[in-house]
Amino acid sequence: MSAGNNTRLGVLLMVGTTIIFAIQDGLSLHLSSTYNVYMVVMVRYWFFAAFVITISAKQAGGLRNAARTKQPFLQGFRGILLAAEICVMVSAFTLLGLVESLAIFSAYTLIVAALSGPILGESVGWRRWLAIGVGLCGVLIILKPGIGVFSPYAIIPLGSAFMFALYSLLTRYVARLDSTATSFFWTGVIGCVFMTVIGAFHFENMIATDWMLMLCLCCTGATGHWLLIRCYEVAEASAVQPVTYLQLVFGSTIGVLVFGEVIKPNVALGAVIVVSAGLFTLWRARVALNPTD
Repeated sequence: MSAGNNTRLGVLLMVGTTIIFAIQDGLSLHLSSTYNVYMVVMVRYWFFAAFVITISAKQAGGLRNAARTKQPFLQGFRGILLAAEICVMVSAFTLLGLVESLAIFSAYTLIVAALSGPILGESVGWRRWLAIGVGLCGVLIILKPGIGVFSPYAIIPLGSAFMFALYSLLTRYVARLDSTATSFFWTGVIGCVFMTVIGAFHFENMIATDWMLMLCLCCTGATGHWLLIRCYEVAEASAVQPVTYLQLVFGSTIGVLVFGEVIKPNVALGAVIVVSAGLFTLWRARVALNPTD
């Protein structure tokens, strides 16, 4: 099949991406439980920025063309927003674990649907609004507000979901004037500069084995993003987007098998509701774009 229309290959690449990102989440949890979160994310961004610069340099026009943007402030804000979101999410891992954090974070698709109207001017029909409402009920089931066991830490991954949703919407917004290569370049470089300014004040010495794990963390980040790029090159985003929910499955599996976490009934039920509502909103969005489907 021609590039851009190979859905089967795109799905396989997205499955590989979710597996690698789940491993990345597990490594982030392990390292951030021992060392400062800002330092862990900073070193991760050093490697990510090197990867972005290498990829950009090999493309037509080189680094100068990749860095050229008509929206420097918006692109810079995107880069800072994603770096901050990663710090927030990794902090959630250390406080709540992978299972509950990823379950709550999965609501970001619903937040994207809810905010696509005011930010992008897209039309959101009543069916998607209904799905958004149902999905948020799923989040409430996970959070269990008003019950004595409710943890205020649960707000942290929810905040991360809002941040990532805003980042995703802004990425779609800047795509109206800038290329994907430009957005990718600014995401890596600005995020690296931002995290270096913050993380340099929190640097800690690591033992040799943890440096090896840090190297693995950096490699998973670069590999995951490379697979993601390839995925969107060979298949339509709307066709492979539902597969991203597998990261919740793989991440939860790592949480249970490696870190001894327990999947609570309310978390499982809430996650099923959130994912189902999210898949419905993705389907409705695709129908809106392709009425003949």
